[in-house]
Amino acid sequence: MKNTKSTSDTASASCPGCAGLPRRTMIKMALAASASLSLGGALADDSEAGNARPKAGDRFVFAQGDKEGKEIAPADVPLDGEQVLAWPIDPASHVVRDGSRLNQVLLVRVDPAGLDDETRPRAAEGIVAYSSICTHAQCSVTGWNKEKKVLHCFCHLSEYDPRHNAKVVFGPAPRPLPALPVKIVDGVLTAAGTFLGKVGAPKG
Repeated sequence: MKNTKSTSDTASASCPGCAGLPRRTMIKMALAASASLSLGGALADDSEAGNARPKAGDRFVFAQGDKEGKEIAPADVPLDGEQVLAWPIDPASHVVRDGSRLNQVLLVRVDPAGLDDETRPRAAEGIVAYSSICTHAQCSVTGWNKEKKVLHCFCHLSEYDPRHNAKVVFGPAPRPLPALPVKIVDGVLTAAGTFLGKVGAPKG
């Protein structure tokens, strides 16, 4: 049987309480409601992607400073300089994964010759990436000891050696910072996998 349901009937069903309004007004209100639902779904998808952990193929953007939100090129990570704090970004959707501070990454460049055998395969032209979240009390690891060339957490003075899998060389941190393998693809610094280990401090 042919469907004889009118557009105004459909609009009425989509807009409870609209009965008695002009047909054109009802249709506009129904279309607006439909668009709002679609947008809500898109925002939910973006929120989910923003909370997701970094994954292979992600790129990186500056997490702070004058270049906040701009993509990080290999040349932006200085040799033997302090770490660059970054957020992963999905190159397809352009969603920055900044919905959780546990997604924040630190990038540091060292002399490739100084990398140990475990760290070297995860690096790209001397650039290594680790979680920026201290494994002791989940503070952000924002300090750099230039003389020792180690990462420094100001909260409780834990230090990590980026040349040796971010192992703890001082302080109360119980384990290394989880590494994030990186590679350079067509001149772009890119994640080559996910975090290798649990991010943050243990519970309890």
